[in-house]
Amino acid sequence: MPFDYLPPVQRARPNFVVIGYGFAGRSFHAYLLGLEPRLRLHGVCARDPEKRAAAATNHPGIRTYATFEEVLMDSEVDGVILATPHDTHAPLAIAALDADRHVVSDKVMCLNLTECDAMITAAERSGKLLTVFHNRRWDGDFLTVQKLMNENKLGDVRWVECSWQRYGVWGGWRASIEKGGGRTYDLGAHMLDQILTLFPAAVTSVHARMHRDWANAPTESHAMVTLTFADGRTVIVDVNCVTRWSKPRWHVVGSEATFVKWGEDPQEKVMIAGQIDTAVEPPENYGKLYTGHTKTGHDATVVPTLAGRWRNYYENLADVLTRGESPAVTLKQMRRLMTVLDATFASANTSEVVRL
Repeated sequence: MPFDYLPPVQRARPNFVVIGYGFAGRSFHAYLLGLEPRLRLHGVCARDPEKRAAAATNHPGIRTYATFEEVLMDSEVDGVILATPHDTHAPLAIAALDADRHVVSDKVMCLNLTECDAMITAAERSGKLLTVFHNRRWDGDFLTVQKLMNENKLGDVRWVECSWQRYGVWGGWRASIEKGGGRTYDLGAHMLDQILTLFPAAVTSVHARMHRDWANAPTESHAMVTLTFADGRTVIVDVNCVTRWSKPRWHVVGSEATFVKWGEDPQEKVMIAGQIDTAVEPPENYGKLYTGHTKTGHDATVVPTLAGRWRNYYENLADVLTRGESPAVTLKQMRRLMTVLDATFASANTSEVVRL
């Protein structure tokens, strides 16, 4: 089994450096880490001097670094958080682990299973923590679906469709196939992680179709991934950036009821404004639980969305490093996800079903 256990570190309040100060480094990691008093934002690493200046202004007293090598030379650094392009996660993580630093990688963990295994081997070799930032396990809509299933409100869930659909093309490195851009490695990785968290049975097959509709971006504009599980369940994950009117975020079909939920988790918008604790789901986005058994009559119950809480991720990280508790996002889970992602791209490239 991949390495997942870590004893507490000696330092009472571990020092972390955020690598990269773009949107993810600034609005997600530096901000959320700063809300956890048991961890310290020790510094920010960015090649762009303007970004280093902005980080120093936004977080008075931190250190700034121009290169990753400077970070690893600082003996006061306990861990790094990789908010960098996806193709850099594996080499940076391995270098940090070999330098006896803990590593939090933004999702997606890496580009393929080979890189994943190399990262896990480095974690085993170093005895340091390696984990991945899957904050959307604490989306309110996902927590609501999970609760309905745990309480058996749906009966035996046999079919799930989850969608994340927007309109607009990405630029920069997110439009680069080589750097791991595209929707599948981004929102798609979150959605697949959510599904694999809900369903522990083995994935037996993966079939994926991808479109590339933007002339100025070679990454996929639309990906639809169908998973089948050993216990007979089927899941469709649909993520794209060419839709002007979205499907439901969740369509969960069970033997006793069907749950339908529209809209996205509200935390990101208020997080950008530095007020994540004010996030509230609009009542018009609450899901409905349908239990009717006739063609014309349906008994629909409104299900208020549970409050999401992305802060839980860094709170768990503090629990791991200061109390020796287990990480919420484990390497065994990430290896399973990377296996499915490898199969997704293999299926899309061959137009064939990949059997696992």
